[in-house]
Amino acid sequence: MDVREAAAYLDMSVQWVYREAAGVGLGTYRFGAGRNAKIQFRVSEVHAWVRQQKVAVT
Repeated sequence: MDVREAAAYLDMSVQWVYREAAGVGLGTYRFGAGRNAKIQFRVSEVHAWVRQQKVAVT
């Protein structure tokens, strides 16, 4: 899953994904070096992260 797909799935902006993903626990995979590095996410890890973020409503 690329950054745009992850942003759409999470209903967040692309900028948020670039800036915050690693800080909130979403594992990123970088291909390349420097500013031109391509960032990808494993679909299963994104789904697992979303499940962990659920809050019980009472």
